[in-house]
Amino acid sequence: MHGADSRRIAFSLARALSLLVLAACAAAPRLPAQERDDEIVANLAAGRVIVHVARDGIVFATVEQAAEADSLAPRVVALDARHIGVLLGAVEWQIPAGAKPLRLEKGVPRLGGVEGLSPSQLADENTDLEMIGVAYLEALRKFAGRLHHRIELQPDEPLLQLVVIGYAPGGYGPEVWLYEYRAAQEALRGGYYQTRVLRPRTTQLYPPEKHAPRTLLEVRYPRDAAGATLQEKIEHNDLMIARLARSEPKFARVVEKIQAGKASAVALADAAEFLRAAVVPLVGKGRFAVGSWSENRGLDWLVPPAESLEKAREDQNRPPEAPTLLRKPKP
Repeated sequence: MHGADSRRIAFSLARALSLLVLAACAAAPRLPAQERDDEIVANLAAGRVIVHVARDGIVFATVEQAAEADSLAPRVVALDARHIGVLLGAVEWQIPAGAKPLRLEKGVPRLGGVEGLSPSQLADENTDLEMIGVAYLEALRKFAGRLHHRIELQPDEPLLQLVVIGYAPGGYGPEVWLYEYRAAQEALRGGYYQTRVLRPRTTQLYPPEKHAPRTLLEVRYPRDAAGATLQEKIEHNDLMIARLARSEPKFARVVEKIQAGKASAVALADAAEFLRAAVVPLVGKGRFAVGSWSENRGLDWLVPPAESLEKAREDQNRPPEAPTLLRKPKP
């Protein structure tokens, strides 16, 4: 059986285990009445995530594209020893009377902290991805359950997107997954709504089907954001891409391989430099970050995100096995 197919099947089987976790969480104590009555507001992270799975590692970029005046940049988070994530959508929540927004990922336990399951058991049973999805589902439900006004989302538009980037256990190699968390609302009385977050829709973005072309991956929030993807610009030999290709022989080779559907044949260092150069014209006045992820080195930053660096320094409880968000590239 093909490795990616085995990973998909194992991921589906792990749902049975996650239902037990959901049942346990449902029995948790409810919030005090005064807290339930406080309205909560979501601050959205808008932009795009671009991922290039190269020959010897994974390069990714986050680009801020403000959807509202107070929009945030996509947030990079540590998930476990094998994966990092990028959050888009409702990443921060604030009670109007509160002095400081609450970060969604602060309420998410690390994968190895799931009661009754050790990290080795999770890896052996291929339950890591499912447990990540459930952990963020429960954290999001705690916040969204206090949304009692009508939320303005397009049909089928997710409240939160989580892009998972990393390496599958058992030698399956690099993988990229998209989790989409949607919300359902029920009108109870007048303008008072009950908000419920649904189980995430999961899509494996990488690896593609056998013999399918290896190309760049891109996720956006909102999904209908205008403009061509970086892959489309490369395929159509956009003027900006043509200029980059002429500026450096190695950039020309990167473009040639991506156009040929052989993005996975590009060396990690070349892929990282090209993505950094290609992202700059897409940013405008927004913020961006570029990093690389490999099994041997973990996470390295070419352009670190200021928000993640600031928040990571505040987090004194990060377990030693979690990937660091602070490490700079080695010379």
